[in-house]
Amino acid sequence: MEKIISEWIRCPVCGNKTRLQIRADTELKNFPLYCPKCRQESLINAKDLQVTVIKEIEMKTQS
Repeated sequence: MEKIISEWIRCPVCGNKTRLQIRADTELKNFPLYCPKCRQESLINAKDLQVTVIKEIEMKTQS
């Protein structure tokens, strides 16, 4: 039986763990990743446990 490897996705801005995990067979494309710690949103791709940042999205505050 093969062991499935998974890792927490880390925020590309502050480096803290987000609330999401990815497995070795997970593929994400143009995924909006939100970090609850720094409250930043980033657009990412993920494949083979490698996460690449497409761009950081500025969060708009409500007035």
